[in-house]
Amino acid sequence: MSPKSFSFRYLSSGFCDVRWLLPMVLLVVSVRLAAQTPTLASTPAIIPRAPDIAATSYILMDAKTGHIIVEENAHEALPPASLTKIMTAYIVEEEIMSGNLNFDTEVHISEKAWRMEGSKMFVGVDTRVRVEDLLRGIIIQSGNDASVAMAEHIAGSEEAFADMMNQYAEVLGMSSSFFMNASGLDTELYYNTMSAYDLALLARATIVRHPDFYQIYAEREFTYNDIRQSNRNTLLFRDRNVDGMKTGWTEAAGYCLVASAERDGMRLISVVMGTASEDARAVETQKLLTYGFRYFETHKLYDANQVLTNVPVWSGKQSAVDLGITEDVYITIPRGQADAMSATVDVDEVITAPLNQGQVMGVVNVVLDNNLYYTGDVISMQNVERAGMFKRFIDWLTLMFSNLFS
Repeated sequence: MSPKSFSFRYLSSGFCDVRWLLPMVLLVVSVRLAAQTPTLASTPAIIPRAPDIAATSYILMDAKTGHIIVEENAHEALPPASLTKIMTAYIVEEEIMSGNLNFDTEVHISEKAWRMEGSKMFVGVDTRVRVEDLLRGIIIQSGNDASVAMAEHIAGSEEAFADMMNQYAEVLGMSSSFFMNASGLDTELYYNTMSAYDLALLARATIVRHPDFYQIYAEREFTYNDIRQSNRNTLLFRDRNVDGMKTGWTEAAGYCLVASAERDGMRLISVVMGTASEDARAVETQKLLTYGFRYFETHKLYDANQVLTNVPVWSGKQSAVDLGITEDVYITIPRGQADAMSATVDVDEVITAPLNQGQVMGVVNVVLDNNLYYTGDVISMQNVERAGMFKRFIDWLTLMFSNLFS
């Protein structure tokens, strides 16, 4: 739904287009008639402060818009433990999408992969395992062995794969991340670093770019080699809205969790890092998700190619042109406040043909409670060719007299 209150203004003042006086009179009449219908005044948004979260760093993001609802130390580079594997899985998925791999590709298990400590998928040394099984082993079982096996298969070595991880991080805008291995295991000499914000960006990229693969994060268990392991994300068993993503723990990182949930058309991504226990990371995540769903909503502001207004054009074969938006526009707003938004379109005072379809003509600004929630370009929705000499002369005279009497 578009903003209920909509206005149009020229970027400069003192100009009156006489051709548009009658339509403007009709517009005033229609507005006054509409005003006679009683309406309930919009209640201002009353939102409590965000809950206290017992974590070193955390963030809550709207997956659709990227809007940050809550954050604390969100850009601090911290050890991510097995949250690293979200990036490992992301690269595997990218390789499948590019055609370099498929689910049935068989991967050789090296002795290094087989000997990995910590959480494991329990693959056998010198065996060959399908990519689909290894991907599930990485996501559901948090297998360090599966992570190293895929890293070696894709890049030749885990070290070379870590370089790929850093390149992907740069492309995704993850400026606080640095990878030295594919599993997230800490050593006495080094550990990977990621921030809560970077993890939210990565989670959002996974959800948006890899929706088919994201479904694996919702699977509650996976069995390989007759060994059944449950997904370590306990929220999958507690909250029907949660359908991903990944847990992590090391002594350096503490208990961490990236989670995503969807309710009433809104998808949220939460990240908590450095909590005190396995239960604490679930409880603190639940606080964030509950707060986001209760007090905010994802609102569709405009449809792609939606016409916002119509403005006069001088010296053109057409006397007016439609202005609109090129893409769907979503914003995150306080719940129930959509009708209180107002929009203003700003364009040049005098628009002269020729115009090309898609040409930027001005901007639209959407405001709620004196806060700017969206600003974007408005474009010409049609081509407008230059008119003949006689029409251009008449328009020139009209402009001249309008300026004299304004």
